[in-house]
Amino acid sequence: MNTSEKRGLTWGLLLLSAFGLWTLLIQCVDVRPVGQNGTPVGFAAFNVGFHRLTGVHLPLYVLTDWLGLVPIFICLCFAILGACQLLRKRNLLRVDADILLLGVYYVLVILGYLLFEAFPINYRPVPIDGVMEASYPSSTTLLVLSVMPTLHFQVARRCKNPHLLRASLIFSAGFSIFMILGRLLSGVHWATDIAGSVLLSSGLFLLYRTAVHIADRRAATSPPEA
Repeated sequence: MNTSEKRGLTWGLLLLSAFGLWTLLIQCVDVRPVGQNGTPVGFAAFNVGFHRLTGVHLPLYVLTDWLGLVPIFICLCFAILGACQLLRKRNLLRVDADILLLGVYYVLVILGYLLFEAFPINYRPVPIDGVMEASYPSSTTLLVLSVMPTLHFQVARRCKNPHLLRASLIFSAGFSIFMILGRLLSGVHWATDIAGSVLLSSGLFLLYRTAVHIADRRAATSPPEA
């Protein structure tokens, strides 16, 4: 493992550790029954103060909810790319390693989401259609910040057109920033829910990128197939 790979692995694990610590702190620091139906919320003073500052803007929530289909569409595009390679090469192991690893990465993101849906840390500040929903980490933010970096990463690997590379970077970064701010200002999450999604998605992406670099290095040094 070279220096760049070690750095990527280290930072990925540190961010995941920070997410684990953040999750623990949310359940221990300034926990008060200020949520829906008196449910407990960590960092209560900060979360309640921020929520009062932003208020609730359901049209913004609906907009960002629908825009959550964008990263899902991107995932489907990569799934189609992998399926086409599989049909052409007739061997799963001959599909590009970065696409196979991308599938594993997306599955880990989904498992993380399902885990916190099954064992909620806290609930949204307001009911959605009259229902209390799990809020930590923000699932839409997690989806966006897990998928959008992979869009630019894959474009950078597969296209050398500088205009397309710049466009993918601007779109990925701009869309991600808009969605983070949109979810924060919509008032349907506690601020700490958004922070948790940022830590989790950043750590997982760095581990994915590092795994791809390791696969690239091994492929470059392995003997060609007969």
